Amino acid sequence: NKWRIVLPDNGRQGKDWKQASAFYSGNRIQTTKYTWFTFLPQNLLEQFHRLGNLYFFFLVVLNWFPQVEVFHKEITMLPLAVVLLASMTQDAIEDYRKYQYDKTINFTKTRVYNK
Repeated sequence: NKWRIVLPDNGRQGKDWKQASAFYSGNRIQTTKYTWFTFLPQNLLEQFHRLGNLYFFFLVVLNWFPQVEVFHKEITMLPLAVVLLASMTQDAIEDYRKYQYDKTINFTKTRVYNK
């Protein structure tokens, strides 16, 4: 049984607390980056901000034109797909661990001391 201790400052900041509590009514910790719906688009956007992934994507697009085709289209897509899949898997595992940690922190018992 681990307890978190929360010490409120009810003196001078009572008015500010009421305004802030309207915006932050949940009072829970959330360090995760993704949700179920935003994982794929947001992760792909982050992956293509990397210069190496953009280079491989440029090669894939360039290889779809028959005039400049060097390899088969599928073979050119393979390195990009492997790198993206590995990075997405790593990000998903990391975000799930953050979710589990947030869940344990948010459901711990707390004691609130009031003056």
